[in-house]
Amino acid sequence: MPDTPRHGRPDPDPPLDDESRYDPQSAPGEGDADETDEKPWRTTGPRREGRGRSALRETAIIIVSVLVLTWVLQTFVGRQYVIPSESMENTLHGCTGCTNDRIVIDKLTYRFDDPKPGDVVVFKAPTASWDEGWTSPRSSNTVVRGLQDALSWFGFAPPDENDLVKRVIATGGQTVQCRNADRKGVTVNGKALTERYIDKALQQQDAGINPGLDAGGTGTLSSCLGPDFGPITVPQGNLWVMGDNRGNSADSRYHITDELQGTVPISDVRGKVRFIIYPFSRIGGVGSFDPQR
Repeated sequence: MPDTPRHGRPDPDPPLDDESRYDPQSAPGEGDADETDEKPWRTTGPRREGRGRSALRETAIIIVSVLVLTWVLQTFVGRQYVIPSESMENTLHGCTGCTNDRIVIDKLTYRFDDPKPGDVVVFKAPTASWDEGWTSPRSSNTVVRGLQDALSWFGFAPPDENDLVKRVIATGGQTVQCRNADRKGVTVNGKALTERYIDKALQQQDAGINPGLDAGGTGTLSSCLGPDFGPITVPQGNLWVMGDNRGNSADSRYHITDELQGTVPISDVRGKVRFIIYPFSRIGGVGSFDPQR
């Protein structure tokens, strides 16, 4: 007699319909092409894309932050300049074919105080007479020029202006002059200056090519280390500046005929020179020495 299930008990082996029958080919196992259905914790494509966008956004924020910080520092704190001439030797070096000094100026000091005698300063050429021999570093191409302007905001390109570096000799209200016949050298308000920053040996070397350094062909350095000048009374708010290498410096002496009599407005001063940062052999501070003491 065939077995029959008791009433109310499920059949232990119910028949499978076509859709629920076991298919060994569809069972999970090694070699599954799509494991993400069985392992949802695995990283999916959209998540990887989101993480990439986040990294890109973070990189952009960092770059913008660095540029803003650089702009603030260059505009309000300090800036790097290159010395391209011999006018401040031996304090600062610059010449054709040599490694020119890279200097850093302090922009903060003169926001609270005015330049003092003996300070070494960077300033913008105040009149056209100072621009003789200077050419703009900007390209004639409009696009390139715009890129150069943008780079200059962050200190990656020089500003489009004729910047010079000299030492402050006299300030507003003081009278400066020099007479070789007096053998006093440069005087301010009638008092001879003590200019220990001038390298007399360097001036002697240049005397052979610069007649103004030689006192009448005697082989002795002239008192003014150049032609007579003055007296010039410096207007209030202006400065009289000269290079330490007097025989090779087109400083205030050579612009007396312009509208400012060779003086430089304090508003054109870009900052006080503090450090030489390159070449490495010359790294160090640039100090001030008041020659009027």
